Amino acid sequence: MVGETMVGRNFHPGRALLVVVAASFPWGSSVAQDRPSARALGVTVGVLAPGSLNAITDVAGVRVGHATVTRGDSINTGVTVVLPHGGNVFRDKVPAAVVVGNGFGKLVGFTQVQELGELESPIVLTCTLCVSRAADATLTYLLSLPGNESVRSINVVVGETNDGFLNDIRRRPITERDVLTAIAEAREGPVEQGSVGAGRGTMAFGWKGGIGTSSRKLPASLGGWTVGVLVQSNYGGVLTIRGAPVGQELGRYYLRDRISFARDRPTSPVIAGEGSGAAADGSIMIVVATDAPLEHRNLERLARRALAGLARTGSAMTNGSGDYVIAFSTVPVARLAAAPPLGNEAVSPLFEAVIEATEEAIYNSLFLATTVRGMNGTATALPVDSTVQILERYGVIRR
Repeated sequence: MVGETMVGRNFHPGRALLVVVAASFPWGSSVAQDRPSARALGVTVGVLAPGSLNAITDVAGVRVGHATVTRGDSINTGVTVVLPHGGNVFRDKVPAAVVVGNGFGKLVGFTQVQELGELESPIVLTCTLCVSRAADATLTYLLSLPGNESVRSINVVVGETNDGFLNDIRRRPITERDVLTAIAEAREGPVEQGSVGAGRGTMAFGWKGGIGTSSRKLPASLGGWTVGVLVQSNYGGVLTIRGAPVGQELGRYYLRDRISFARDRPTSPVIAGEGSGAAADGSIMIVVATDAPLEHRNLERLARRALAGLARTGSAMTNGSGDYVIAFSTVPVARLAAAPPLGNEAVSPLFEAVIEATEEAIYNSLFLATTVRGMNGTATALPVDSTVQILERYGVIRR
């Protein structure tokens, strides 16, 4: 069945879900290797070194899984999950925090994470109108785990961005099987990026957005901790890469049409041109993982710094954009209770790490995304050659 997720074995409660996912994409491959990452092009973000994978999975134990759902040109969506470890997350909770940059979005489970400072479910990302279905499927997964037979309350965490330009979102195409597939596919190691999973139908700055990831590893003198970030980019503004005004140079940026009309015909109506990047509404979900022993308060502080990395890319954080950060430590809550977490004076290097990793993860979500034709038109990939020329001209890339 071309263009759909295909599952080879049904889900059985209490047992591992074994699946095979296959898809054929006539408009834009989902394979990240088809396009270069930011770092492969010579875009070096910040002063800290990345982990060996330059991915959120550089944080030991963290797992990422995707289910990409496509049907013809009308359905372009999916699910991406992040698991803090490979065990029963409900039984082995991890400290966590959520920060809201702009709250135009739907983040299930937010209040309990903030109240208790704990994460007890996978973090699931999907499309806006599929949040409730993804939440229900995540409950199915958690309730089926051995040891959870008598559980009567679980706080699942599901976030979203709106992929309604490329996806017939009103059909709410995500199914329980898609969520269970993504969870079953979650693993350590390299993370596929670009037009995959929850990033299949997203856009950013007028181009194709998607899933991106990056990491930073502190030197031993600063604790040796790792910070990893994964993003689902679907927002707008004025794309800026390492300070270079790429969006302006390429003619796609927020308010371009309005500024142009204001100069030439101040009283004329403003009509956003197709592909102008004039619309900056959307959303971004940012997931931050670290192996540093942080409790809720300092994880919240860490999450706030991720918004600084978002700002560096040129985000406008408009009225209609949902900008959320979910941060967790892989050190279990039970172990933090027995050993003191890092103090305030030790977290500043982690702040730098999360800013750099967020910025680079967003760039990767653009560079590794592929052109996708969807329900209402085509989202073209960021043109690599033209972007590289701009970055060379501004001294970001030196060859």
